[in-house]
Amino acid sequence: MAQKIRTRFAGMAVFCTVVAALGSWMVSRSPQAIDSFTEVGREPNMSPDYAGTVIPANIAPLNFRILEDGRAYFVTVRCDRGSPIRIFSKTGQIRIPIRPWHALLDANRGQSVFFDVYAQDANRQWRRFQPVINTVAREDIDETLVFRFMKPLYSWWKDIGIYQRNLTTYGVSVVLHGRSFGSGCLNCHSFVGNDPKTMTICLRSATYGSDTLLARNGAVDRIGAKWGYTAWHPSGQLAVYSINKVTQFFHAGGMEVRDVADLDSALVCYRVESRKGVSPKELADKDRLETYPAWSPDGKYLYFCSAPILWKDRNTVPPENYDKLQYDLRRIPYDIATDQWGKAETVLSAQETGQSILLPRISPDGRFLVFCMCQYGCFPVYQPSSDLYLMDLATRQYRKLSVNSEFSESWHSWSSNSRWIAFSSKRQGGLFTRTYFSYLDDAGTAHKPFVLPQEDPVYYDSLVETYSVPELVAGPVAVSKSALARAARARPSVAPEIPLTGATPKAVPSDPWQERE
Repeated sequence: MAQKIRTRFAGMAVFCTVVAALGSWMVSRSPQAIDSFTEVGREPNMSPDYAGTVIPANIAPLNFRILEDGRAYFVTVRCDRGSPIRIFSKTGQIRIPIRPWHALLDANRGQSVFFDVYAQDANRQWRRFQPVINTVAREDIDETLVFRFMKPLYSWWKDIGIYQRNLTTYGVSVVLHGRSFGSGCLNCHSFVGNDPKTMTICLRSATYGSDTLLARNGAVDRIGAKWGYTAWHPSGQLAVYSINKVTQFFHAGGMEVRDVADLDSALVCYRVESRKGVSPKELADKDRLETYPAWSPDGKYLYFCSAPILWKDRNTVPPENYDKLQYDLRRIPYDIATDQWGKAETVLSAQETGQSILLPRISPDGRFLVFCMCQYGCFPVYQPSSDLYLMDLATRQYRKLSVNSEFSESWHSWSSNSRWIAFSSKRQGGLFTRTYFSYLDDAGTAHKPFVLPQEDPVYYDSLVETYSVPELVAGPVAVSKSALARAARARPSVAPEIPLTGATPKAVPSDPWQERE
């Protein structure tokens, strides 16, 4: 797979240069207008579906393929202000030059952008379709998307990498790859808000052990503890992470035969300076499962998911009543000045919703909370029933977002300006996760999502890898992949004091977690 990734990603730099030159030639040689045509009373079919949505002005061009019969194609991208972009294609693959695209969108923030599509038939007669219309948002999206890229196989973790993508272009680079530390597994990358200067990555390797990398202030430490789902306090002084005893099992049939159970879990609060961890009772109740921590932007509340343990044996797979397990959404107050925790309260209960509540993420402006709900369990990416919901934190009223499909939606993150969410979706057939973006306006209305743009218009047609855990950050990761790789192969440089009690499960020391996406 390493060679495939290099083919897909590393070669893009050279490819971009060729395409840019070719794109300029195509624009100069294409007709300036189609004078004679027949009107078609509908929009053209195109892939990906980039129609009727809201896009950021700084996003890379939305290259697409025209799914209409024809021997030649012509597209005009236009707005009320600025010079239109004209593209001629023999194949129906439309590649939009980056600089004119950004200039056009930047000049038309808050306005519409039109795609006029023409197709020429075998008799050299042109047809013009109704314009595809999108809206250019006034607010940009964060520059960088950090994600995990891998095959969706439950038994193959030897070729997994965390990558970063420049959303204003198509540039992709490796943050850390498993081949750098004995074909290990890695996941649970997290940041302080949308700031790329502090990052943690959880490692799992039979050769080098299972620990956590902390990249901070240009240096990398290897912490001798296995962190799960992690939430950084806005101050950057502490992080809350989960310890999970996760196992995978299988159903006999269905669209998704994989399933995951968290047999035991708890939350640990780790303070960076003292290198000590604590587990307040309400974050590590021996009779409950606690996971998916998320801080409020002011740092005064920690939100998390909690469910009663429904089984006596914490080693049997699948556990008893696994399909009846549903998580509540809770929060607990915290005072960083005194390092004191308050009493936890239920924000939304599974009894009220009838579903399992997972993955809370709060907008940086503190107004909204987006979360998943599915029929049961802790792992929404394997649940076709998983949908995204939005809660107004001022009223605690919640509603199902319009971005959902018949397949799983999960693993979402906010942009720093609280206007965009990135999330994972299996809407393209239910098998592979792709990263989608949606604009949320001031009222919290989510607009039609669009898939992460790619330079190759047919990129997704043959892609059998998955994008997972998309995190929006304000810029590239601040530490080099070589520094991360050296730390991944080294002995732990930090030996933290971590509470290990009956309420805090010990993770398996060397086996990779079996959940994948």
